[in-house]
Amino acid sequence: MRKLLLIIVVILSLFLLYKYGSTVESKSTELNWEHNYKNALLRAKKENKEVYLFIGADSCIHCDRFKEQTLSDEELIETMKEDYVLLYMSRDRHNIPDGFKKYGVPMHYFLTADGNITAHIVGSRELAGWYDVLDEIDLINE
Repeated sequence: MRKLLLIIVVILSLFLLYKYGSTVESKSTELNWEHNYKNALLRAKKENKEVYLFIGADSCIHCDRFKEQTLSDEELIETMKEDYVLLYMSRDRHNIPDGFKKYGVPMHYFLTADGNITAHIVGSRELAGWYDVLDEIDLINE
C-alpha cells in the first residue's frame, strides 16, 4: 500500500512540475501590456523607448488572430519588449484618448514618448509582414 501511495505521489509531483514548471519558463516570453495611456507615456520617457499602441476589441476575430499568430512568436516578443512600451487598449473596456481611431480594429499606432504618432497601421499582419512593419518604423525614426 505504501509503495502504491509513493508511486501516486511521485507521478502527481512530476505532473505538477511539468505543468507549472513550464509556465514559469514561459513568463519571460509574454508581452506585458500597459492599459493606461498616461502610464505608458511616462514609462516610455523613463525607459527611453517608443510606445506601441494596439487598439482591439473584446470580440474581434482579427485581433485574436493577430495575437495568436503574430504576437506569440518568442523572437518578436523579445524585440517588442526591448524596443517599445506595449500599450493595449480595448475599445470595449478602456478609455482611449481622443485622436486615436476606435473603429476598424485591430488598429496599431507607434508613438514617441511624448505621444506624437509616428505611424498608424490598420489590420492584422502575419509574422513576416509584422517584421516588415517594424523595419518601416525603424526607417521612419532614423
